Amino acid sequence: MKLADILSANRVAAGVAVTSKKRALEEVAKLLALGAPSVSHVDILNSLANREKLGSTGLGHGVAIPHGRMAGVSGSIGAFVRLKHAVDYETHDGQPVDLVFGLLVPQNATGEHLQHLAAIAEKFSDDAFCVQVREAPDEAALHALLMR
Repeated sequence: MKLADILSANRVAAGVAVTSKKRALEEVAKLLALGAPSVSHVDILNSLANREKLGSTGLGHGVAIPHGRMAGVSGSIGAFVRLKHAVDYETHDGQPVDLVFGLLVPQNATGEHLQHLAAIAEKFSDDAFCVQVREAPDEAALHALLMR
């Protein structure tokens, strides 16, 4: 699975200024909605927030992968936000989060969902990759890096 399969350039944002986990999720939901025009960003936000209630999707080391399932979505959709300032994300390591990769999958896409999550987690568990993501100068460079 390649991130290029689920992430387009218009769903990558850098330097997003938010002050809370909730606001970070709102930004991710807005970007995910660009890939799912038949679904409102509010419904996407509710899906992400409901998943967060089950436990934080923070991976640690400043990375989170909020994700949700949604009726009306025909394929997996990704969005990436690099926050201007890290926010408390209630992660198991207690570290604030500044890299947020959102994932939205069809309601019944269990296997696909898990494959995407595993691929994203693997990529972002590489400390050198995360340094490059944090240092990318703009959204175009960030998107190019995520496509590798």
